Amino acid sequence: MDYDAFVVGGGPSGATAAEDLARAGYRVALLDRDGRVKPCGGAIPPRLIADFDIPDRLIVARIKTARMISPTGRAVDIHIEGGYVGMVDREDFDEFLRDRARMVGADRLTGTFLRIERDAAGTHVVWREKATGEEKRAQTRVIIGADGAKSGVARAEVPGGDRIPYVIAYHEIIKAPAANDAYDPVRCDVVYDGHISPDFYGWVFPHGQTASVGMGTEDGAVDLKKATADLRAMSGLTDCETIRREGAPIPLKPLDRWDNGRDVVLAGDAAGVVAPSSGEGIYYAMAGGRAAATAAQAFLRSGKPAELKQARKLFLREHGTVFKVLRSMQNAYYRSDDRRERFVSLCHDIDVQRLTFEAYMNKKLVAARPLAHLKIGVKNLMHLMGVVSPKWS
Repeated sequence: MDYDAFVVGGGPSGATAAEDLARAGYRVALLDRDGRVKPCGGAIPPRLIADFDIPDRLIVARIKTARMISPTGRAVDIHIEGGYVGMVDREDFDEFLRDRARMVGADRLTGTFLRIERDAAGTHVVWREKATGEEKRAQTRVIIGADGAKSGVARAEVPGGDRIPYVIAYHEIIKAPAANDAYDPVRCDVVYDGHISPDFYGWVFPHGQTASVGMGTEDGAVDLKKATADLRAMSGLTDCETIRREGAPIPLKPLDRWDNGRDVVLAGDAAGVVAPSSGEGIYYAMAGGRAAATAAQAFLRSGKPAELKQARKLFLREHGTVFKVLRSMQNAYYRSDDRRERFVSLCHDIDVQRLTFEAYMNKKLVAARPLAHLKIGVKNLMHLMGVVSPKWS
C-alpha cells in the first residue's frame, strides 16, 4: 500500500505524529519494533495531560512532592501546590498512544526499519516484518523519523544525525514497598550525588504498585548497575523484588537540523528533544511529534521540501528558551559535588521552588516579582563564585 506519511518509531513522538496526520485525513503508516520498553521515570505534567487528552486510567500515581537530595544527604522537599505530577507506565502509555493512532486511521506495522530507497516511482521505506521475517516495502511521500536517540533514519538521511550526543540512562523497575520513613508513594526523590552519577542524577519515582529506580550519565566508565544498586541501598530498596531492567541512550540537545531538505523530518529523541538538567522527555517528544506532523502536512499540501524546516522552528519557538536555561543550569551545577550541594541549597528558596514547578507544570518560563528574580540571581552568583558555603540557602 502507498502512504502519504510513513512514521518510523512508535513511541510517544511517533504515535502522536501518526495520530495527528491520520486525524487530518492522510494515509499513514506507523512502524514500531514492539516489545521494547524505554527506561523512563514516567513523569508527565498537567499540560501534557491536557494538550494530548490523556485518560485518567493511565495515571498510576499522583506525585505531590519532589525531594531533592544533596551529596551530603541533605533533603529539600518541594511541595506541588494545587496539583500533581502524573506518573505513567511506559509500556501501557506507549501502547495506548499507538492504538489511538490506529483507531483514527493509521496502519500499525510491526517490524524493524532497514532503509530508505528512492527510484523513478518515488520514495520507499523498507522494513523487516516481525511476524514473518520478510522484507517489506512501501511507497510514501514523507517520512517521519521518530526512532530514538540512535535513529537509523537520522543517520541515513539528516546531516549531523549520526553525531548526536547522549547520556546512557538505566533503571530497574521494582515492586514498591509500603510507605515508610525512606519511601513515600506520592513523592519523587531526585539524588544529586557524584557517587551515583558524576554528571547527571539518580531517581526514585513511584508508579503505584511498582517504582522506577535509576540514573543516567555521559561517562562511559560508570558501572550503571552498581550505581543503581548503591542508589537502591541508600534509598532502603535493596530487598525489593526486581521486575525488569532497562537501559537506553538519552540525547543531550536538539540537533541543528531535523530534515533532509527533501522528504524526511525527525521527531522526539531522534531530533534530540530531551530537556537538559531534568532529562524530561515524554512531553517534549509528543510536542516534537506534533511539530513534525504539522510540518509534514504543510509539505504534503504544497510539495515544497522547505516546509519540513517548520518542525524545528515551531518546537524551538515555544521551548528553545527553556532548553537554553536548563542547559546553562546543568553546565553550572552538575560539574562536581560541591556544585551539586550548592544547587540543592538554592532549592531551599521558596521563589526558586515556585518558579521551577510553575515552569515544569506549564512548560514555559513564568514572570515573577522583579525582586524575586533579583534575589535568586544574587544567590546564584554567590554560589557560582564560591563566596558562600555550599550549604548556604
